[in-house]
Amino acid sequence: MQTNYLTVLLSIIVSLICSLHVLAQDIPNNDARTITPIDTIASPNALTILTQGELKEGITIQDTVKNDTIVGPRETLTDIVSYSATDYARYDRRTQKLFLYNEAQVNYTDIEITAGEIIVDNNTNTVFAKGILDTTGTYNQPPVFVQGANTVEPDSIKFNFKTQKALIYGSNTQQQEFYIKNQVSKRVNDSVVFMQNVRFTTSSNTEDPEYYFYARKVKFVPGKKIVTGLVNMFIADVPTPLGVPFAYFPMEKETSVSGFILPSPGESNERGYFLQNGGYYFALSDYFDLTLQGDYYTNGSYGLRGSTSYRKRYKFNGNINVRFERLLTSERGLPDFTEANNYNIQWSHSQDSKSSPNSRFSASVNLGSSDFFRQSVNSNNIANRIQNNFSSSVSYSKTFQTVPQVNLSLTATHQQNSQTKVINMTLPTAQLSVDRIYPFAPKNGTKKGIIQNINLNYTMRGENRFETTDEDFFTAQMFRDAEMGIRHTIPITTNFKLLKNLSVSASSNYQESWVFETLKPHYDQTTNATVNDTINGFDSFRTYNVSASVGTTLYGVFNFGADKKIQKIRHVIKPSISYSYNPAFDQYYDTYLAPELNNPDGPLTREIEYSRFDGGFFGAPSNFKSSGIGISINNTLEAKVRDKDSTATEPKNITLLNNFAISTNYNFTADSLKLSPISVRGSIPILQEKLSINFNMTLDPYALNNNNRRIDKLNIANGGSLFRLTNASANFGYSFSSKNFNKKTENDDPLENQTYRNGGRPDNLFGKDIDDINGEFYEDETGQDKEDDVPQEFYNYSLPWNLRVNYNVNYGNSGRQNSITSHAVNFSGDVELGERWFVGVSSGLDFTNLRFTPTQLRFRRDLESFNMTFSWTPFGTYSSWNFFIGISSSVLKDLKYEKRRSPDQRL
Repeated sequence: MQTNYLTVLLSIIVSLICSLHVLAQDIPNNDARTITPIDTIASPNALTILTQGELKEGITIQDTVKNDTIVGPRETLTDIVSYSATDYARYDRRTQKLFLYNEAQVNYTDIEITAGEIIVDNNTNTVFAKGILDTTGTYNQPPVFVQGANTVEPDSIKFNFKTQKALIYGSNTQQQEFYIKNQVSKRVNDSVVFMQNVRFTTSSNTEDPEYYFYARKVKFVPGKKIVTGLVNMFIADVPTPLGVPFAYFPMEKETSVSGFILPSPGESNERGYFLQNGGYYFALSDYFDLTLQGDYYTNGSYGLRGSTSYRKRYKFNGNINVRFERLLTSERGLPDFTEANNYNIQWSHSQDSKSSPNSRFSASVNLGSSDFFRQSVNSNNIANRIQNNFSSSVSYSKTFQTVPQVNLSLTATHQQNSQTKVINMTLPTAQLSVDRIYPFAPKNGTKKGIIQNINLNYTMRGENRFETTDEDFFTAQMFRDAEMGIRHTIPITTNFKLLKNLSVSASSNYQESWVFETLKPHYDQTTNATVNDTINGFDSFRTYNVSASVGTTLYGVFNFGADKKIQKIRHVIKPSISYSYNPAFDQYYDTYLAPELNNPDGPLTREIEYSRFDGGFFGAPSNFKSSGIGISINNTLEAKVRDKDSTATEPKNITLLNNFAISTNYNFTADSLKLSPISVRGSIPILQEKLSINFNMTLDPYALNNNNRRIDKLNIANGGSLFRLTNASANFGYSFSSKNFNKKTENDDPLENQTYRNGGRPDNLFGKDIDDINGEFYEDETGQDKEDDVPQEFYNYSLPWNLRVNYNVNYGNSGRQNSITSHAVNFSGDVELGERWFVGVSSGLDFTNLRFTPTQLRFRRDLESFNMTFSWTPFGTYSSWNFFIGISSSVLKDLKYEKRRSPDQRL
């Protein structure tokens, strides 16, 4: 609370006493008075007091001495002091006391004091403020001291304005997150207060807190610290054995304070006893912090972690996590002894779009050992454990406001597969692009015709590419195997209308590719094998192609009548035909001589064609001419139905079939298999704008031989059906809650394309991540799972709930396997059983392998000042559980109990 509220009280009392020396009669009821300082002499510290009579007669007292050589004492009054009372405000000259009764109030600057009764005794230099008893004997109107946004509410107070000491009885005050209530306080000076029989808690229910700490003696330095003697913890007014002989609570006003993070003990079957998540938090500045944590296991395993968050308002924000674990299994010298060094680096950075409109820097990094999340014994995120692919991207872009506009971007990317342990990186990728130019467009008016719509643009893309593994990551071998290439692209396009209803577009694409490494193969008769010699140096090749497409939109309407439930059905068809031509680039091919296949030791008579760009950065250009036509038909089926709402004047539009597309290609220049498989895809709405089933399939018109290879023979001519279904898939995802069944509430869109600080999935289909320090479940960053800060009923009979479901099935038959390759349904949901009671489950069924998908059961109880969570993975490779209970306040977050069983697994 207020650091100097008693000092301010002193100022008010002194001003009141000054006024008493000039009062000559009793003050009538309900007469509020003011004391006004008037500087009428040269000294800035001089103060003139107007008496009651002088105010009535308009007399102004002035000092006739203009230059007073005697410097007077510094006055404490700097503003008007006003006071009032409802029943009476009376001054007794005989006892030298001022009495204010019933809703007594004194105001001075930004300070306000109210009480049922205020008594100022000029003989003893004391002021006494207390409440009063009403007709029912209830004590009300206790003193309230307010300065700015801070408030102190004692039962009564006695203050000596001369010695500046005070006795405060039954005060209630707040210091940051602490609510402090004590029986008796003794104020020694403006910075030290001694208290007796003190209760302090972080519970907002100060009258009946669910827990509190009780101390017999306390030294309180407002705004700095609380030092206590023997302290016991009480829960529901029941004393507990939790206590310490003394305690120290820092009360600095900074938003964050550096301090130790207490570790959580536990036991593992493979690594013995352990301490996890112990460390130190550094509040370095208002812009960034640092957290250092570590784990230690009695078998010698350990883990180290460092994380920092940074933010500069209206500029940028981000966070960095670096984790390293050295995990040992069994004992050294035993045959089953293993050890592993795993690490993981995560970096997220975003820039405020307003900070620099023409440039932008962003980062999303998640790289490290492929086995980090699988082997980590201190990771609660199941989604990370079963994830196979990790990716990273760091990019900088700059826009040059020229005519035409020029854009430059630099990007470093990373792709990693945790199963194959293959890592692909580009470090960096540079891309330069020039905006589209219309060289024949008129200076004024719209562009018309094939010539005026001709446009082109330029793009240059250069990459420095690495392909490596975990073992060679950032080693010399990785950099020796680097490949680099640059490609220039100039597309030229135009579009126009044909016969009013046909939209025609034509384009040509020119590419020039630069590489710095080529191949020179030759046959080595000594080893009887082809040897590829690497030629270092600049080389290039150029390619081009042309294409054109024609499309239109057709509408078909079926009317059933305005009196029917289904009034109309509209069929929208968007057919399109495209043609493409790619010439053969034979000039980039050559031959070398090799022996006949049946006589490897014979003369070199057989010619083998090759390109020096084979296996290079961009590969070799095609030496086969291709000319083909593509056909695509897109369909949408909609209906107009009578609205159930009788007050609606218009029928409702309902989509029956959305984006049902059929497409294929025919290659005129191919020797065989000219018709490509037919692709079919679409979406069937089940619940309008809420749930749709997406499907796709591939139909092959050609037959298979006995070796399950495609042959140049139609399947129907081979005794089969018109098409072979080679693969198909269907999936849907839906997120809904009890709010969807309330009126005027729409379904929330599924969470997609969101990134999180600790990874995982935004839909929590495999469970929620758990804060390693606070034991709380991480909620999604949109705040969808967070409760509104409003009072709740004791029992919530409506049982709010939410559920997210994802279903997918895949069928494969490309080689007559005729099998379901994957078939699973996953779900995640939470139910609010009552006031601050939440249970949830994340699980699913894998119908292909007849087993459950990763499953998590979770329970959360908000105990107002406490938070209790329990999560359990009952079976599977990562079966484990975690129990946590601790105080929610950040000041006492280290007062917690945590028990966990980590998953036991072999490295």
